[in-house]
Amino acid sequence: MTSTARIAVPSKGRLRDSVLDLLAHAGYSRRAFDRMNASAIVDDFEFIEMRPRDAAAWLAEGRLDAAFISTDTALENDIEDWPTLDLGFSRSDLIIAVHEDSAYQSIRDLSGATIATHLPGWTERWLDAVGVDAKVVGMGGSLEGVCAVGMADAIVDLRETGGSLQRNRLRVVAEGVSCQATFSWQTDPHPALTDLRLRLEAALDARLTQYVMLHLPANKVADLGSIFPGLAAPTVLPLAGRDDLVAAHIVVQRKNLWAKLGELRAMGATGIVALKTDAVMR
Repeated sequence: MTSTARIAVPSKGRLRDSVLDLLAHAGYSRRAFDRMNASAIVDDFEFIEMRPRDAAAWLAEGRLDAAFISTDTALENDIEDWPTLDLGFSRSDLIIAVHEDSAYQSIRDLSGATIATHLPGWTERWLDAVGVDAKVVGMGGSLEGVCAVGMADAIVDLRETGGSLQRNRLRVVAEGVSCQATFSWQTDPHPALTDLRLRLEAALDARLTQYVMLHLPANKVADLGSIFPGLAAPTVLPLAGRDDLVAAHIVVQRKNLWAKLGELRAMGATGIVALKTDAVMR
């Protein structure tokens, strides 16, 4: 094990942008990544640009300590049970689609069919699990077209919005696994990864929360828990010259705050200020 941990980051696309934004949120300067030429040394890490499907393969071979990949690439390389942190972005679903005029109605109808996919290994395991014997053809490019023109009877592909399927007159006959961007690492992790994982987790949790400060009647502090279930004890501070009001500081789920403003106002809350959180450590 080397002193510098080797970590793959996506080489291009929206996934790269999202990963670099997350790393910047976690305190790693994005400037180093913008200037990187195939790789860059940042703190105790050597970040290497690589396509996620290639990164998953090299991670499985033990040549990388960790990688920003995705659920589907982990499935293809049979490392979906390795230590993983779900990142919550680049969400999609693995599906089987056929031409809208096809007679195929379910995955079990596909015995003897030709299926094109970016994930031949996982597709064969999926088909075997349901007792379907089909010919699986691995591809590196766009899949919808080969099904639209009849070269393939079906495709196994990622669906984000479904727009591409509609444009190519394809319909879904089976849904497999929900996928997203992930950070995965070796089962015997490099020691330097401990701090990185901690910072990533704190940044991801912070994206879901807001720090709220408000003034509240002193006898209403206990009622905050009824508005925000699961709320830990708020921080309560006295206000100068006021015995009837206190300042309460809480951290709440971002998705809940706006829906609860009316209830806060109804219980007498004033001076409500919501701030972005940079890090939340559980």
